[in-house]
Amino acid sequence: MLGKNIETFIGCDCEYEDAKIVLFGAPFDSTTSFRPGARFGSAAMRHESFGLETYSPYQDKDLTDYQIFDSGDLELCFGSAEAALTDIEEHAATILRDGKMPLLIGGEHLVTLGSVRAVIEKYPDLHIIHFDAHADLRDDYLGAQLSHACVIRRCHDLVGDGRIHQFCIRSGEREEFTFAKEHTDMHPFDFSGLDELIENLKASGTPVYFTIDLDCLDPSVFPGTGTPEAGGVTFVQLLAAIRKVAETNIVGADVNELAPMLDPTGVSTATACKVLRELLLALCSKE
Repeated sequence: MLGKNIETFIGCDCEYEDAKIVLFGAPFDSTTSFRPGARFGSAAMRHESFGLETYSPYQDKDLTDYQIFDSGDLELCFGSAEAALTDIEEHAATILRDGKMPLLIGGEHLVTLGSVRAVIEKYPDLHIIHFDAHADLRDDYLGAQLSHACVIRRCHDLVGDGRIHQFCIRSGEREEFTFAKEHTDMHPFDFSGLDELIENLKASGTPVYFTIDLDCLDPSVFPGTGTPEAGGVTFVQLLAAIRKVAETNIVGADVNELAPMLDPTGVSTATACKVLRELLLALCSKE
């Protein structure tokens, strides 16, 4: 008997009822400020993941040893950012109500807001760890407050001062850096200060949402993104930082801003797949 052709991220094909972590894609890039294409990121990562092994020699762990369910891509309204965010929020809320962790694959970075809205309903003392090249702290971008350039500012509206921790930031308006000095915990350029933060969050058991904008990587490593910024971290540095953050009480996460068609070599997509594999295994290793 033949079965259905259902494509999942490699090794993420358990039954929903058994899953600890649930992947879902948000193929949305309607507020992208420079080069579009991130809406194709989640589908490309699923398809290209079969160029990877499920086993990670970095962590000596295998995806097939854990219970991960890939629920596929949402069908989102491209004409309304708020409608798209509502759909993302409702999907993440369902996963949380069922006692599972949502792991969102973007899409542009604005999609994070929908997931954070759901997570903070369950965990009102939430902190956010944010890896990115950009501060994303504008109050508006060309008059729009729902933009990938404003996503962390909108998250700040939800969590308040001192609960957003930003790393690798190397781009933004002067006003964004001024805002960060007063309202967020920003560590520009690299992961300096991450170890101390993680020890503090571990000691308190604080719930953490972890958002990774892949343009935190240097464009020599990851050119396939809408707003590349020179001066980023290396792939190995990012993996080490992911494993460190995974020591905290992570209750939701996302990986975003792969625009696969902007890198015809396919290297950026392969890199994004490997980042997601390593993130999943780091999260699963705490079970």
